[in-house]
Amino acid sequence: QVQLEESGGGSVQSGGSLRLSCAASGTTYNTYRMAWFRQAAGKQREWVSSVSTDGSTSYADSVKGRFTISKDNAKNTLYLQMNSLKPDDTAMYYCAAKPAGCAGTWLGGCNYWGQGTQVTVSS
Repeated sequence: QVQLEESGGGSVQSGGSLRLSCAASGTTYNTYRMAWFRQAAGKQREWVSSVSTDGSTSYADSVKGRFTISKDNAKNTLYLQMNSLKPDDTAMYYCAAKPAGCAGTWLGGCNYWGQGTQVTVSS
C-alpha cells in the first residue's frame, strides 16, 4: 500500500517562500509520475505541477516561474519550492502519485493521494 505524507505548510506573508515535502512509503518514486495539487476553500482542486519518471516537469501558468517541483529518488521524497507567494496561493496542498499503467485523470481510483498540508499567505 502506497502512503504519501505532506509536510512543510504554514503561514507566510506575501512574497515569502515555503518548501513542501511529500514522503512516500510502500513504493519508489522513480516508477511513478508525481504531482502537486491544491484546493482553496470553496473551490475545486486544481493541478499545480507534475514531474514524470524521466524528470520532465510541467507547471500551471499561475505558478510558472515561482514554483519548482523536484524529487529525490534516494529519499523517496517529492518537493515543491514555492517562492514569491501570493494570497491567491492560499490553499491545502496535496501530493499525488500515478503508477505505471494507471490511465485517466489524477482523480481516478488508481492514483494515490496524501492528506494535504495547509499553506496560508497573508497580504
